[in-house]
Amino acid sequence: MSIIDKIRQKVRNRDYYLSSHAEEEIAEDSFERRDVENAILQGFIQKKLTHDLRGTRYRIEGPATDGRLMHVLCRFKEIGQLIIVTVYEKETWE
Repeated sequence: MSIIDKIRQKVRNRDYYLSSHAEEEIAEDSFERRDVENAILQGFIQKKLTHDLRGTRYRIEGPATDGRLMHVLCRFKEIGQLIIVTVYEKETWE
C-alpha cells in the first residue's frame, strides 16, 4: 500500500486528529474539516519532507470542497496515528 493510500485510509477510518495549529489555520482560511478530508482523498503528495526529528511529513495538495486548492501537512505518530500538522490555502504564486 502506498503512503497516500495509508493516509487516505486513516482519514476514512477517522484515525487522525488535527493539531491546534491546524484548527486555527482551518478557521483563518475559512475551511472546514470536510475540506481537509476532501483534499487528502482527492489530492496527491506534492512533497515529502524528511528533515524533521519528529518524523517524515507529507505535503498533500488537493481541492477543498469549494474547489480552492489547499495544502495539508501531515505525519504519522510513533503509534501509527495520523496527525494533521497544518493546513493552508495554496497561493497562486507558488
